[in-house]
Amino acid sequence: MTQGDHQTGLILSGGGARAAYQVGVLRAIGDLVPPRTRNPFPIICGTSAGAINAAGLAANSHNYRMAARGLERVWANLTVEQVYRTDLFSFLRSVMRWLFSSLTTGITPVHSALLDNTPLRRLLSLLINFQRIQQALEIGDLRALSVSASSYSTGESMAFFQGQDDLPEWDRVRRNGRRVNLDVDHLLASSALPILFPAERLGNQYFGDGAVRQLSPLSPALHLGADRVLVIGVSANTEEHREIHSYPSMAQVLGHVLNSVFVDTLEADVERLERINQTVAAIPPGQRRKHDVQLREVDALKIYPSRPLDAIAAEHIGELPRTLRLFLRASGGTQSPGASAVSYLLFEPGFTRSLMSLGYRDAMSRSSEIRSFLALG
Repeated sequence: MTQGDHQTGLILSGGGARAAYQVGVLRAIGDLVPPRTRNPFPIICGTSAGAINAAGLAANSHNYRMAARGLERVWANLTVEQVYRTDLFSFLRSVMRWLFSSLTTGITPVHSALLDNTPLRRLLSLLINFQRIQQALEIGDLRALSVSASSYSTGESMAFFQGQDDLPEWDRVRRNGRRVNLDVDHLLASSALPILFPAERLGNQYFGDGAVRQLSPLSPALHLGADRVLVIGVSANTEEHREIHSYPSMAQVLGHVLNSVFVDTLEADVERLERINQTVAAIPPGQRRKHDVQLREVDALKIYPSRPLDAIAAEHIGELPRTLRLFLRASGGTQSPGASAVSYLLFEPGFTRSLMSLGYRDAMSRSSEIRSFLALG
């Protein structure tokens, strides 16, 4: 499970339908490791849609290649209707229920949101066997699985983790780790895009998407003992920059907000880790022991898309159901500048398969780095 004395962590960021890119990378790694290899990532941490991928891997830790191919089959055939309801009646009912209750009583009804994600609950209940996660922990194929969500009550980022008994909980400024038995509710909470999907109740608090208020996406893996991490992002290193002089559409603004939530914090945290590594490396080992320096170097291998995912999304907007396209057209989502927002909701085979193919190619182009990182020989 581990390579040498290392505890390798896998970081799967959020990003809605963009998380299909992660599956392509994971599939490529599955082709690089020997057949029937157990999970090479003892610590798996996911946020939002990345949490769903993380749980799928953890539940099949006994055979990594099988787990990655299983995720690939799901994403290759995923449709919007399996994630949220798209019929016009359902959408109007959600909006009217929200507005009517808020205007007449001032109280927001439970499970209010623009989109009804009941289909996603059914899908996750069928696909993920949560009992296998505990079994993987007991036999040593897994050390910990972490799923991040954001508390609407406290504003804190909460890492819900299921792990081996020696792993402690933690409390930091606006980010905590709590031991739980993970289930579908935790995945729905972690992937509840604000306003679009309803908040999920866990205990006595309501939680939303884990990427919101997540100041340090790498933190859960480090607290759980990872001394090196593979980070799979969902944004290209260099996104397209378009000169747009017209007033920004609602979709363009939403895309800007979503990118700041799902992309910026992860990239900034990885950059911070790399600076810390440089600082620690500059301190002689003797000085570290003398002054009891607690910082440690954590190797990081990052894999980001080689193409802007917004551009790929713009090519596949026509695959969305007609009722959803009508709504998006009013908000500017069917135009190229608004494709960024649409990319988070574009759960359609053409888009997800394109992203998986890109992820596979990107990972295979760096196969020697991945082999070295995982000590595959």
